Amino acid sequence: MKISSLFLIVAVLVLFSCKHNYPPKPKSYPRIDYPQKKYQKFTGDCPFTFEYPVYASIEKDDSKDAQPCWFNILYMPFNARLHLSYKTISDSRQLNQYAEDARDLVYKHTVKAEEIIENLIRDKNPGVYGMYYDLKGNTASSIQFYLTDSTHHYLRGALYFRVHINRDSLEPMVNFLREDINRMINTFRWKENGKN
Repeated sequence: MKISSLFLIVAVLVLFSCKHNYPPKPKSYPRIDYPQKKYQKFTGDCPFTFEYPVYASIEKDDSKDAQPCWFNILYMPFNARLHLSYKTISDSRQLNQYAEDARDLVYKHTVKAEEIIENLIRDKNPGVYGMYYDLKGNTASSIQFYLTDSTHHYLRGALYFRVHINRDSLEPMVNFLREDINRMINTFRWKENGKN
């Protein structure tokens, strides 16, 4: 019995001595090297121009419902895209409907949003008005806006990331891209008679 008891004690000691008790690693997020802020002008065939960053690219929206002047600004370093959709308007009722549709799309995020901040866009550029929505919390879209001249043109934008939404990890990128979107809005111009 002494040999089997000794064997059992040694076996138990070996099993417990092999267990390593590593402390848990803290959560971390991948490091992002932010590019230098430089801008270029978008002048395409659409009735507007604006500046966007050189580290972004523009692609036509190829979804089945896409219309002319619907496109995406791709921010590849951040796996993000700004969806832009343009529509012509013929009267104030149509403009009101588009503005209400934009608001409805923003407020669909209230399930996850901690706060939605609305900022009126006016007095930045001649003939450019609209609304800017800043969504706080783990929402699918962090920034949405629309721009109009209130008589003929309407453009809606919405920023989305193609990653699992975690506001803590995305907040620095949202802040970085917010500057680019604000630059776009501040440099946005409607073309007069199709000219730059």
